[in-house]
Amino acid sequence: MSDDNSETPGADEVELDGTHGFSTSLEETAIGDDEPNQGLFDDLLSGEPIFENKEVLRPSYTPHELPHRNDQINKMATILVAALRGETPSNILIYGKTGTGKTASAKFVSKELESTSQKYSVPCDVEYINCEVTDTQYRVLAQLANKFIEKNEARIDEDIASLEDLLETVERYETEASSQSGDGSPADDGTSDDPFESAVTRGRSAEDAPLTDDEKTDDSDVSFATETGATSPGSAVETGGYSSDPAESESASAHPLESTPFASAAEIEERIASLEADKESFEEVPMTGWPTDRVYSVFFDAVDYDERVVVIMLDEIDKLVEKSGDDTLYNLSRMNSELENSRVSIIGISNDLKFTDFLDPRVKSSLGEEEIVFPPYDANQLRDILQHRSEVAFKAGALSSDVIPLCAAFAAQEHGDARRALDLLRTAGELAERSQAETIVEEHVRQAQDKIELDRVVEVVRTLPTQSKLVLFAIILLEKNGVHSINTGEVFNIYKRLCEEIDADVLTQRRVTDLISELDMLGIVNAVVVSKGRYGRTKEISLSVPIDETEAVLLSDSRLSNIDDIQPFVQARFEN
Repeated sequence: MSDDNSETPGADEVELDGTHGFSTSLEETAIGDDEPNQGLFDDLLSGEPIFENKEVLRPSYTPHELPHRNDQINKMATILVAALRGETPSNILIYGKTGTGKTASAKFVSKELESTSQKYSVPCDVEYINCEVTDTQYRVLAQLANKFIEKNEARIDEDIASLEDLLETVERYETEASSQSGDGSPADDGTSDDPFESAVTRGRSAEDAPLTDDEKTDDSDVSFATETGATSPGSAVETGGYSSDPAESESASAHPLESTPFASAAEIEERIASLEADKESFEEVPMTGWPTDRVYSVFFDAVDYDERVVVIMLDEIDKLVEKSGDDTLYNLSRMNSELENSRVSIIGISNDLKFTDFLDPRVKSSLGEEEIVFPPYDANQLRDILQHRSEVAFKAGALSSDVIPLCAAFAAQEHGDARRALDLLRTAGELAERSQAETIVEEHVRQAQDKIELDRVVEVVRTLPTQSKLVLFAIILLEKNGVHSINTGEVFNIYKRLCEEIDADVLTQRRVTDLISELDMLGIVNAVVVSKGRYGRTKEISLSVPIDETEAVLLSDSRLSNIDDIQPFVQARFEN
């Protein structure tokens, strides 16, 4: 047997540090005697950052101030202020080209509306839906229904918590009132056994004559149960504006229920049970699978559960009409005639000034009650916007003096698109940061312009259908082999060989001609119809995008990546 001073064999050789014998020191675990290599991101982090807050330059950011949009913002505010009076605001249609501040202005006004409604305790909810993403009637109604169900559940939880606090206060008050009677029995001063009634009549002596019917009617002290009024079925979830603060109630020696619509603790418990039953009855709408009329019914009930004004903002509303017709707008615009507690107003935002031409006349008249047009920004206005954002987005001294004017000039050429101007400035900053430059200069802006244009082309080409990719690939192969003024027949011959390579269906030459026209419309190729006199007319086709980058995008498609090198056979042509 060993004594207390005995040592474990090898203890001086193995030193544990509490991590199962492994050392956690980076210096000790370094391999070899040489200094460890720099990590992958260390070099990138070693430079001084240019951005202070890059998110300010993204389209999703809603600024605290929108230069050159005060007129439109004020007009929206004068229409929506009706919601703060509990009235139904007129429906609004907002028009304007891309990047003219429509969505940002509408979101700005909506934020102000919601914050002001909380300030004055006027229930008002604003819901935003992008119809380019949520583009069918089912999805719009399902998304709205689930959002309002979530809001209703949150408000029910708040009300239940307040009611439980009140119930606890009542129980504590009754316990204290019972203990003050001496032996725990009701006081023998002529008052009722009911603590609620005894609280009302407390202070009256036992010798006082009973109240007459007139006195009971006129006595303001006993009329508190009717001062606030009982909540009507289906109305807003209310708890009567009572105070559940024990100090506030007991300091005045008044019964906690005196300023509430409840006459007893049992009524509070009934109300809590009713709210819990309401919450259990809510059923979330799945994104597919229900009949549309059932989805609408759930949405209708969810909106009408509370007393409030609802503003539904539908961005890219023309995409919704294009995809699923005007049924959604018809239902939403007609809801107010059936709602009992809520009121609904619609804000539609569109880039298409003529989309209402295709609407049902009834929908058009109710939806377009107010119209607001956002004109394009000019170069000076874009400069103000960029200057305003750059003060928050970049560190001091990060911009050279010619950067913002150049970004504004590029964007002004494209219909005054502020979104394009912000993308240019942000991309220029990213390029400067990657090159570890301390200042963004004009060259970074020009590089950003080329990069954004290329990114746009890459995205368009990447999302083309397979048949269109094959037609484009045929044009690229012809150009790479020195063929100029490519005609439709030459494209069709190469296209057929490409289809054979990947075992794809071969379309007719007429359909291939249509695909070439679509590529021309997208700006990927340039197709010009030329007359050949007695030989008829043909299309002369040329690429409008960089060959190498476009080919790389096409070959990234798994079906096209297996195409072997095909040398186009071109028939000799006699040029005039």
